[in-house]
Amino acid sequence: MGKLIVCDHPLIQHKLSILRDIKTGAKDFRELVTEITMLMGYEVTRDMPLEEIEIETPMGKAKAHSISGKKVGIVPILRAGLGMVDGFLNLIPAAKVGHIGMYRDPETFNPVSYYCKMPDDVASRQIIIVDPMLATGGSACDAIAELKSMGVNSIKLANLISAPEGIKKVQEEHPDVDIYVAAVDECLNEHKYIIPGLGDAGDRLFGTK
Repeated sequence: MGKLIVCDHPLIQHKLSILRDIKTGAKDFRELVTEITMLMGYEVTRDMPLEEIEIETPMGKAKAHSISGKKVGIVPILRAGLGMVDGFLNLIPAAKVGHIGMYRDPETFNPVSYYCKMPDDVASRQIIIVDPMLATGGSACDAIAELKSMGVNSIKLANLISAPEGIKKVQEEHPDVDIYVAAVDECLNEHKYIIPGLGDAGDRLFGTK
């Protein structure tokens, strides 16, 4: 079973409270998403392997460490996932970015895929799928399945706010994927929105309705 890691650092929780507030406008919302993503990024990348190297400092030779292993790929689920990309790129500037486009069918609430574009070497990368909300888990599961069909075997999922229903679905369908969240909320309502949540993350990021 994949791990569920709740990133409960005080700064994350403080910023998350402001993010949820209905009075927070689009500009501040976007900035907060980037800031929270960066703070979560330290936890998401904690298990990156290191190799010992030798460098030259102004005072002489020194043993140091450099990240080794697979290169990283960031894959936002469009469109709300775009808000989390810069937070990770600020930490890992060399990461490549793929995109998966999905929208929710208003009647069935199921995800409908409409776009997928990945780096040519996606199968050899450690992939971090990003989406602010993990609600039903449908989009996340479909995105994970799409990447696995391309040969990707190292995937993590990063969300800001999650519902127990979505966590359960991802863990059941993809037990090899670790999930990183900033909060686990109460439940989904009849329209499959997270309660208390923060509303529609895409609309709040981009000022749409």
